Amino acid sequence: MFGLETLDGNALAAVLVGAVLAEALVLYVGYGLLESTLGERVNELVGGI
Repeated sequence: MFGLETLDGNALAAVLVGAVLAEALVLYVGYGLLESTLGERVNELVGGI
């Protein structure tokens, strides 16, 4: 699908590590934005924490 099958061991490992780190960064930023926009409202709804 992405042509990863053409890579050898070290190159494939580097690409996979890079993909995992990129995914982690996207999730970190996404959840941070979600928390900053909805966090206060959710806390009020849950019980005034």
